[in-house]
Amino acid sequence: MSKGLAHIMKQAQMMQQKMAKLQEEASAKTVEASAGGGAVTVVVTGKHQIVSLSIKKEAVDPEDVEMLQDLVKAAVNEAMAKVQLEMSEQMSKVTGGINIPGLF
Repeated sequence: MSKGLAHIMKQAQMMQQKMAKLQEEASAKTVEASAGGGAVTVVVTGKHQIVSLSIKKEAVDPEDVEMLQDLVKAAVNEAMAKVQLEMSEQMSKVTGGINIPGLF
């Protein structure tokens, strides 16, 4: 094997190790997002799992359940987008800006 190819292989292996570490660390990170001026707040892990959801009493109106549903969806979607952005930024640091589809 040529020295150049061996060097490339070593770099690829190091990148793979860094990506694995990043994915492991992602489960410990959390992101918070809210909707309706804080009426609904959600906390999501880097693995896209909801760890908490809080709804203020004033957001609960039995006559307008659709509004509450919209607030929950908006908060969850914002949190998921924040997680995706943070993970993409971290992955970009590892890959040197090279976009590798399917990583996050």
